[in-house]
Amino acid sequence: MGLSKPTEIQQNCVLPILKGQDCIGCAKTGSGKTAAFALPILQKLSEDPYGIFALILTPTRELAFQICEQINVLGKPIGVRVTVITGGLDMLQQGLDLQVKPHIVISTPGRLADHLQSCDTFNLKKIKFLVLDEADRLIEDDYGEQLETIFKVLPRRRQTLLFSATMTQTLKQLQEVAMNKPFFWQQNYDIVTVETLKQYYVLMSADVKDAYMMHVLDVYSEANPKSSIMIFTSTCKYTQILGMVCQELGFDCVVLHSMIRQKERLAALAKFKSNQVRILIATDVASRGLDIPTVDLIINHNIPNKPKNYVHRVGRTARAGRGGMAVSLVTQFDIKLVHAIEATIKTKLQEYPTNEKEMMKILTEVAVARREAEIKLDERDFGEQKEINKRKKLIQDGKDPDEEERKRKKMIKMKFRKHRSRMAEQEEKRKQKKEKIINRKKQKSKDTTT
Repeated sequence: MGLSKPTEIQQNCVLPILKGQDCIGCAKTGSGKTAAFALPILQKLSEDPYGIFALILTPTRELAFQICEQINVLGKPIGVRVTVITGGLDMLQQGLDLQVKPHIVISTPGRLADHLQSCDTFNLKKIKFLVLDEADRLIEDDYGEQLETIFKVLPRRRQTLLFSATMTQTLKQLQEVAMNKPFFWQQNYDIVTVETLKQYYVLMSADVKDAYMMHVLDVYSEANPKSSIMIFTSTCKYTQILGMVCQELGFDCVVLHSMIRQKERLAALAKFKSNQVRILIATDVASRGLDIPTVDLIINHNIPNKPKNYVHRVGRTARAGRGGMAVSLVTQFDIKLVHAIEATIKTKLQEYPTNEKEMMKILTEVAVARREAEIKLDERDFGEQKEINKRKKLIQDGKDPDEEERKRKKMIKMKFRKHRSRMAEQEEKRKQKKEKIINRKKQKSKDTTT
């Protein structure tokens, strides 16, 4: 595979795993974390092959398929059998795949929990390894219930391996409270993002954000026609809108988000990876772990609320020692978020040069294309199925969907009121502070005159 020497995380974590220790490993994106846990598992599997030997849990479907590809390549000499269990695919076929006891199961928590609750044709009582890839997201996001269901059926005697690109307080606590003291290794770095990544921002009014994005895309694509570009947005609907706008304005692109069918998601990713299409527009489902070596530019259409999400997004470029660039579109509402990101990555974002006159030329065209895209999506009832599924889930849990919606709106109102009162308090404190300073200055000038 062209791997001539181990990366830092492989050098430090492979031996403790082979010795039978639990392990928590944390290193920058693109540093070879998958091989750091895959190689020791395959080594142990070759000594005593049986199924199901290892379970690997990931937060996203695309990451599960990517890990499967890598393990298939690394484990080809020993004839490893790997099964991927994720949502969006035929559950009956997955049940049959699990029944034949593959060596390694790679899954998202939700679908595996569904299988454990709905059938008894397989069990996980003999697994030797449990791996949580992107562990911080699995532990901190809304996977608690599913993980509980899975952990109940796992053997107590097993090796647990946790890997992530961002170290969080939860992982630190896990290290402290774990019964078997795990081997812990974290890459030492002053800057969280890689050195070969150039990071920029473009400051603008929120009204012209789309036009600026198209301007940056146009200028960069013209200068680098063979470069691959990833654009990150906040919601599924906006991802779809931007994809339609780009197509309308002559930029061939694919979109990736959780509201398109799994086969379409995999097809879109395959097209982008094979350079058939140079632009991928995605939500944060594509920000974790995906290894696409040819990505040269990341555009953050929105600034993520959590700095660690920014780290994961820009980690899709400048991988394995290559260069890369990230441009974030910053509006008047994003200043605090940018400061939080800069404090986390310990790097100042540089201003990216843009031409306002050129942007103004395409402003109307972009606005019209966006409006047309919104109308088309409304005609298609985009997102309706998601709402139906939400209601079904609440009914299955014995809850009234309308009552839950009322509770949600009430909670949002309360949060908003609290926020307003907090802002009012801060404003009052600022006024008092200002008055004190003014009074002090007046007093000082009086004393001087006297």
